[in-house]
Amino acid sequence: MHRIMKRLLSLGLGLLLAASLPATALAAEETGEAAAQAAVETAMTYGGAVSAQFALWEDGEITLSGTAGIYSKSENRLLTDENLYGVGSISKIYTTAAVMKLVEEGKVDLDEPVTTYLPDFRMADERYREITVRMLLNHSSGLMGTTNVDAFLLDDPDNLTSTQDLLGRLADQTLQADPGAYSVYCNDGFTLAQLVVERVSGQSFADFLRREITGPLGLEATFTPQDDFDRSLLAKTYLGNDPRALPPETLNIVGAGGIYASASDLAAFGGALCGEGLLSQASLEAMAAEECLRGMWPEDSQGSLLSYGLGWDAVELYPFSASGIQALVKGGDTLVYHAGLVVLPEYDMAAAVLTSGGVSTYNEMAAAQILVDALAARGITVEAPAVLEASAPAEMPAELTAWSGDYGSSAGLAEITVGEDGTLSLMVAGLEEPLLFTYRENGTFQDDTDTVAVRLVEEENGQVYLQQFGYTALPGLVPFYSAEYVYEKLPASTADEDTLAAWQAREGKLYALLDESYTSALYPFSSVFAGVSLVGSPEGYLSIDMLADENTAVPVLQIPGTGSRDGAAIVMTEEDGVEYLTCNGSTYRDMSTLEEIYAGSQSVCTILPDGYSRWYAVGDAAGQTMAVTLPADSGFCVYDAAFQLVAASHAYGDTQAVLPEGGWVVFTGDVGAQFQIAMDR
Repeated sequence: MHRIMKRLLSLGLGLLLAASLPATALAAEETGEAAAQAAVETAMTYGGAVSAQFALWEDGEITLSGTAGIYSKSENRLLTDENLYGVGSISKIYTTAAVMKLVEEGKVDLDEPVTTYLPDFRMADERYREITVRMLLNHSSGLMGTTNVDAFLLDDPDNLTSTQDLLGRLADQTLQADPGAYSVYCNDGFTLAQLVVERVSGQSFADFLRREITGPLGLEATFTPQDDFDRSLLAKTYLGNDPRALPPETLNIVGAGGIYASASDLAAFGGALCGEGLLSQASLEAMAAEECLRGMWPEDSQGSLLSYGLGWDAVELYPFSASGIQALVKGGDTLVYHAGLVVLPEYDMAAAVLTSGGVSTYNEMAAAQILVDALAARGITVEAPAVLEASAPAEMPAELTAWSGDYGSSAGLAEITVGEDGTLSLMVAGLEEPLLFTYRENGTFQDDTDTVAVRLVEEENGQVYLQQFGYTALPGLVPFYSAEYVYEKLPASTADEDTLAAWQAREGKLYALLDESYTSALYPFSSVFAGVSLVGSPEGYLSIDMLADENTAVPVLQIPGTGSRDGAAIVMTEEDGVEYLTCNGSTYRDMSTLEEIYAGSQSVCTILPDGYSRWYAVGDAAGQTMAVTLPADSGFCVYDAAFQLVAASHAYGDTQAVLPEGGWVVFTGDVGAQFQIAMDR
């Protein structure tokens, strides 16, 4: 299944595969802008970014800023400090600040149920009544994660259905955990928080931000998609190696990830969270508290990249934590933009790095490096040994062998084998060879380089988790530390023979997404296909979802951090001989039942009353040139047999395409829209 807006786990599972290089002091040989430029360009190289912008805020002003890369692959225009980028999930900090504003005014209580402010909030799970506003902000609501129909759009700021329809879509969902049980990354929680702000204030979210946050702070280069601003200032974005720029991305779940800003404005916003002014000291301290510790959380996680506060990803970030300095961090990834913000409250410092393309984790590392260098200029050295505690091999408790078995996380499946000889073998789906660890005196298993350690933990909920410890140290950037649960042992399946047979009969079936707007960015990114395959899954599972009955697969993992984020029940239904798959509000159609597109000279496609996109197999029309006359507010895309984009009308202005062998065509638009189709070899 495609799960959109999954934050890249660069320091989750990926840490196990990264080289760790020891370091003792992190000040760069260069200083000032040259050092910052070098750090940012290093992050761009690791992430494959097209352009970058960075800024450092100190004691009330921007003291350093710059850019790297190009504004456009086709336009002769300079990239400047005035360009804008999507900040992605850093928008959650703006949302948190907005909620805290209302808390200070006595209009919102963090520990009141969300239903106090959204009385029409309902779910198919009575535990929803226990969800508080605080739980939305610290990711402990128990919500599945991301309900994103029409959330990721291209040049469509007026389509607000993703936010407006969220309550209706949540009404059919259950929770993945008791509210407050643990914190796991959740986008829907922040969209709900946005709705709380709007209901309580009586203003649109865009208006509230402008009047209460960006306006008073003088942030003139911070906008929502609904604001009126020069969109040519947005840094150009691209799909793969295609040299054509995409239309501006409009992420209309603004409270979760839709804000645009310049790096200078973002750094200044971070600076405003260093001391009183925007918010009271009590509010700032509440945001920076280790909220994750309220529920189940792995031990020995001090300094980890994940240590949720209110809004913040981490509130005690290594390597600063190793030197007694509190560092707050938030990253953000959309489909095309990536962002990192690091704030040092006690030093009145903040750094921001924004990129088109790339990876937010590298941007965070670059922002941290900029701050380390700025501290060095003040004579303050940040020490970062980036090495694990030395521990000798030891005899392993025999009972640990019972924890061998199938494990899973939102990143996929793994098989763990604990041998009587004290070895732990971790076979991750997609790797050719297992990762090997040996038992040590400190109760962990470490690899032969002593750079990564893992530990099996049985939590109070009775589940067994694989906890990972280690450092990611990439040349040219600050190292980060990770100590989090990355896998959970899969519970034994309860699927009966009829259930197994029903799902086995779907093996290899493909499904196409039906209910995204023609402006959806999911079309050009080919994120509109889903498949059912039990190959490689433990018996009774569809990947990490347990087969509950003949037509339902449900998420069962409960991993704090990011390991069980974006869970979703998968439900199969049938109507008029066509099977449909639904997942968190999105509906997909069985592609084996699609008609072939008409191979004659002229035809018409009409969007039917259900409003669903119309999909066709290319079939006998392969090799023909299809020209499409588009009605208003509509679009079409063509994909090859490997589901790669061939043509896209909204993204690239295409009006025709040579139809590929074994490919697919989709038309989407308003009900009644008619597409005139002409074929010519």
